[in-house]
Amino acid sequence: MRHPPAPTEASGAPRARPGRTAGAIAAVALLSGLAIAPQAGPARAQPPAHATDSAKAKNGKASSGKATPTPSTAPKADASSPAAGAGALGLPPGTLGHFPQLDTAGAKGDIAYGAYQRGFYITALQAALKRAKADNDPVAMTLIAELYNHGFGVPHDQKAAIDWYHKAATAGSADAQFALGLMALTGNGMTANEEEAAKMFRQAAEKGHGAAAYNLGLLYMQGRKVRQDMPKAAHWFELAAEKDLEDAQYALAVLLKAGNGVDRDVPGAAQLMGRAAKLGHVTAQVEFAIMQFNGMGVPKDEAAAAALFRKAALAGNAIAQNRYARLLSAGRGTAQDPVAAVSWHLMAKSRGLGDPMLDGVADKLSPEDRRKAEDQARRWGAELPSTGAPAGPPQGGARQAAPAGNAAKPASKPAAQTKPSAPAAAKPAPATP
Repeated sequence: MRHPPAPTEASGAPRARPGRTAGAIAAVALLSGLAIAPQAGPARAQPPAHATDSAKAKNGKASSGKATPTPSTAPKADASSPAAGAGALGLPPGTLGHFPQLDTAGAKGDIAYGAYQRGFYITALQAALKRAKADNDPVAMTLIAELYNHGFGVPHDQKAAIDWYHKAATAGSADAQFALGLMALTGNGMTANEEEAAKMFRQAAEKGHGAAAYNLGLLYMQGRKVRQDMPKAAHWFELAAEKDLEDAQYALAVLLKAGNGVDRDVPGAAQLMGRAAKLGHVTAQVEFAIMQFNGMGVPKDEAAAAALFRKAALAGNAIAQNRYARLLSAGRGTAQDPVAAVSWHLMAKSRGLGDPMLDGVADKLSPEDRRKAEDQARRWGAELPSTGAPAGPPQGGARQAAPAGNAAKPASKPAAQTKPSAPAAAKPAPATP
């Protein structure tokens, strides 16, 4: 039996997105820049909503509201709310506001955020306004800004949101500084100004804000309103990676693997790539599977690589589908199964990634097995996400902000993004396991 060649660089570079980030290797191609498209869905977790908050709006400043960012009248109070439209860059659930939990034993708790978390937005606003007035509390100010910015319990009012973000940022809130950075970067509610965005990201990043550090790293990587500086980009990616941002882990792994802006460290790159893969970064899953298959920076393990290729393939990644198909065709790391191999090959091909070698495997199937493979591809393809493509799945790059909340792990699959151009990088051949 003829074995296919070992996997090679597969998925492109780290990406910059409104949801995850250059080196001389393929993984850098996805590092296309700062994204500015809105993000929705799983990229933002909404607090639970209830219909029991009976607080009434006073003087036109607050009205009960559903969680929608429509700039007209405020929706009804604390009803079940769909995900509000997010900004363009930033971190998903829990980026803004590191609030204490009400349920923590012995903790004083945060009444305003506790109400917000339960969907009692008017109560949250009243408590936050009281605290902001009495104590000049930056956390309370940030929460007020979030309520206005997303129209939670009050009419959507970006001007009021920006005013409160500025107050909170002046009082030292890294979350507010990050939010203002996103607005300046995307021109959301204010004139777009990347220089101002870099300034605000730096202020927040210096306070340890992971998403701000990641976005600042992207600006340095691309030389946008700052001089391109890969060592500085790596520095800020490292800070963000320590906060468990999988996009930053992937970005830093790419730089370490290539020795771009940092000393080359393949084992270190593999460790970071594995962490990002565990957090759900699909491109990292593909890259780490390749490293496992080849024993690059980690012990060689074809079975683990095959399992990880399959996981990324199920997420709709065309490159993973192609490589898993190759392993199935050869029986490397998994049982040999030509029919399943052709099914995965046809799914990858439908996403634009062809493979003459696998075409040959398909040609050798009996008419009955060929029909079976085609039926499986149609059935599975209809159920799988349509996010895979030869250039990599829509994941990775700049992160997007979410409403104020406790720190949480970032979501991995934003709904939309754009990919600015990346630094020069070698594009991988679409061949391999």
